[in-house]
Amino acid sequence: MNEDLSNGWEAVAERFIECRSDIGAATVRQWATCLPKGGSVLDVGCGSGVPISMALMDDGFQVAGLDASPTLVGAFRTRFPGAVVACEAAEQSRFFGRTFDGVIAIGLLFLLSEQSQRELVRRLASALRPGGRLLFTAPHERCVWTDQLTGRTSLSLGAAEYRRLLEGAGMALARSLEDEGENHYYDALAVGGTQMTCRHLLHDQR
Repeated sequence: MNEDLSNGWEAVAERFIECRSDIGAATVRQWATCLPKGGSVLDVGCGSGVPISMALMDDGFQVAGLDASPTLVGAFRTRFPGAVVACEAAEQSRFFGRTFDGVIAIGLLFLLSEQSQRELVRRLASALRPGGRLLFTAPHERCVWTDQLTGRTSLSLGAAEYRRLLEGAGMALARSLEDEGENHYYDALAVGGTQMTCRHLLHDQR
């Protein structure tokens, strides 16, 4: 049996496409006001591209998508035929061999083991340009639960540990955010370069 590198998403891909709501899109769009206009964003765990990648593209950003589910990547390519996307596991990807103004990982990190999360935070930080920003989701508290869609065990390392991991990767936790679905976001800044002023950022939970 082949190893499932999608962390359970391939098995539920069709259902995920059908039920994915717009929750989180507004928060990501407001976060992106911190980035250079028309800048580059890597969407790690992009799924079908709806609603997150689509919202960023609509706002003029150059989005590169990455997902380990062949079904979801196929849906992304169908919806956005001119966009850059690769079917790769985040834990193994070279992230297109380049750096980005922003990197997002929505609904991904907590599906990984503790060690894989630690390694991925470092790797995501290395995909950022100086002054770039990383946005990812995980609960504020350290906790374990079963993901409703994939049925996989999920693990949040908690805010204090994520802060330490980010600092160890040369980043600073700029703020925490919360969307309309009460999902918790960590917004981190790569040390070095110029920090842009974020316009109208919603639900600052810092």
